[in-house]
This record gives sequence, structure tokens and C-alpha cells, in this order.
Amino acid sequence: MDVPRQRTGRRKLVLALAAAAAVLVAIPLITLGLARLQPAPPAVDRASVWIDSVKRGDMLREVRGLGTLVPEEILWIPSTTEGRVEKILVRPGARVRKNTVLMILSNPQLENDALDALYQLRAAEAALVDLKVKLESAKLQQEASTAQLKSDYALAKIEAEKQETLAKLGLQADITAKVARAKADELANRYGIEQKRLDISDESIRAQLSAQQVQVEKLRALHKLRRSQVDQLRVRAGAEGVLQSVPVEVGQKLAAGAVLAKVSQPARLKAELKVSETQVKDIVVGLPVAVDTRNGVVVGRVSRIDPAAVNGAVTVDVRLEGPLPRGARPDLSVDGVIEIERLKDVLYIGKPASGQPNSMISLFKLDPDGKRAQRVQVRLGRASVNHVEVVEGLQAGDRVILSDTAQYDSHSQIRLN
Repeated sequence: MDVPRQRTGRRKLVLALAAAAAVLVAIPLITLGLARLQPAPPAVDRASVWIDSVKRGDMLREVRGLGTLVPEEILWIPSTTEGRVEKILVRPGARVRKNTVLMILSNPQLENDALDALYQLRAAEAALVDLKVKLESAKLQQEASTAQLKSDYALAKIEAEKQETLAKLGLQADITAKVARAKADELANRYGIEQKRLDISDESIRAQLSAQQVQVEKLRALHKLRRSQVDQLRVRAGAEGVLQSVPVEVGQKLAAGAVLAKVSQPARLKAELKVSETQVKDIVVGLPVAVDTRNGVVVGRVSRIDPAAVNGAVTVDVRLEGPLPRGARPDLSVDGVIEIERLKDVLYIGKPASGQPNSMISLFKLDPDGKRAQRVQVRLGRASVNHVEVVEGLQAGDRVILSDTAQYDSHSQIRLN
């Protein structure tokens, strides 16, 4: 009896081919679907980020600068001559008066020069006295000679008149009268000359005495200078205040012009703040400043802005107007906040970790439920110490992450745990 054969092998082959075809079609579809899936957003610990809300209202623009308190008036005491430090009598921190001796210097050569100048002065003064005596003696001799000629002339004149009278009466020869007249005329001329010499002798005496007096005054000034230089070896404060520093030591040899000490007035201090050169453009003289001395806040105003920048910072001087707190002293570190302007009715947030004023940055804005944050583009405006103006991209009440999120630059959103 014949049994019909079943076609099981052919059917299995068909099923296997269909399955293979289905797999070949499914693989690219699955691949395409997986490619379209976005990666899961990274998780961020909420406590590790700084979240701030966008606010609307008045924003105070401020600029901060670190600095120190310095005296408004500082007296630098230089060495007027070369010398060696023998003693230091006053140390920094002590209150001093104008004539307080701070230290004593020595310079033997200078002392010898002062003594030599004294001897030269005394010699010149003695020469002046001797010259006066000699000139007075010469003048007396001149006066005596003039007086003698005057007497001789008077007698000769009388004799000439007598001889002329006798000659007219015929009692004397005419020649005798002429001789007498000639002698009288000669004595008259000699007397006139001597009188002129006597008259100009006073001017000669004054000229010679003046020349010697100038020499005396010159040597007196030299002696005064040398004496003053010796006196200045006893270095004095020169003003009332506090001795700020003494940058020399006993035994040190100093050149002329070397700084010996610094005296300041601690009651009159100002603040010198270092402000970034990128922020100083908005600062002008007269702006109010709050200076924190760590022991109290003192109000003041900008009094000067240095025209040059050093190491990226500009020095801004602040004149302090309020009373100084206890403990305020020169070189004390302070923190100053300069008020630039008050912006009315603006959007603002805390200052982000990255981003400059008047620039476009990206921030993560929290969803209403606070579980996720989406990246948004935000345009910033004017900045202050702790806040910055929001020009566009956010609304009042939005919450954003201000911490540094550079590690998530490749993600458009993050999850907050």
C-alpha cells in the first residue's frame, strides 16, 4: 500500500528564507530608530549648583576693588650728605614731633670741612677789621695833607696880595709880585687836587670795604652750610606724626639722598584701590565709595584716577569722609565698592560664573517643576559687582543655573537630583 510523501523540507526552507528576510529588514529599521533616540540627559546634584531667580526692579551698578589705607601726606626724610648710621633712637610706630631726633649719623670729613670754614670766616673777619683801620689811617693822612696845603695856599695868597699892593705903590718890584702870585696859584691848584682826592677817598674806602665784606659773607654762608650739614647728621622727624618706617640699620653707610625714614599722619588716611582696567572706564571723580576696613565701613568719594594701568589694574584714590574705625592704620588691607549708577526697572540676575557684560551666553533654565533644565541663549547687559542686567532670553521669575556648566556644553538639557 502506497503512503503519500509530505513536503516538509520545502516548507521549512520557505519559512527560513522569510525569517531571514524579516531580520534583514528589521536591522536597518532598528538601527535608524536607535540613531534617532537622544541620549539621556546627565544628572546633576542640585546642591552642587548655584540657582538664582530673574528679578525685575532697580539694580545698583557697583565696581569692587581691593587696596590699602595710605596716609594723605607722607614725609620722606632723605640723607642730605654721605654718612654712617651711628644710632637709631626711634623705631617705627612711635609718635614724633617736628624736632624729634630719629637717628644720629657720622661724617668726619664733613665735620673737618665745617671747622675749616669757621677758621676761614674768622680770618676774613679779621682782614676786614684790619682793612678798615688801614683805610681810616690813610684817610686821616689825606685830610692832614689837604689841611696843610690849604694853610699854605692861604698864606701864599696873602703874600701875593701884599706884594701886588707894594708893587702898585712902587715900593716893590713887579717881578716879586708876580712870583708871589705864581706861588699862590700853584698852591691853589695843589689844594684843589688834594681836595678832590679827599672827596673820592670815601668812595674808594666803601668799595674796598664792600669787597672784603662780600668775602666775609661768602665764607659766613659756607660756614653756615657746613654747620647745617653737621647738624643734619642728627636726623629729625621734620613734622608731627607717626614714624612709619626706618629702612636703615646701625653701621650702614649711606649715600646722599638715601631714604632714612618715613613719617605719616595716621589721622588723615585715604584708600588706594586697585580696579580692573576693564571696569574703570565707568568711574569718575566724585562717585561715592564704601570702604570696608574689616572693622567697620567708611564712606568716601573718588578723588583721583591714575591715568596708567599696571598689571591690568588702575589705582583709584578714595578720600575718606566718615570717621575712621578703631584699628585703622596705614597699609591696612581694605575692600572698596564704588557706586557707578542706579538702573531703574530692569531685569537682572546674579553674576554668572562665565560671561562678560554686553555679551551673549548660554544658561540652563529650570523647568517649572524644577526637575530638568533646558539650555537657553541669554544676552547680558550692564554688570555690577554681584549682579548683571538681562537684556533678552529670560523673564522675571525664571530660575537659571549660574554655576560653571562647561562640562555640559554638549548637552541641551540636564536633570537635577
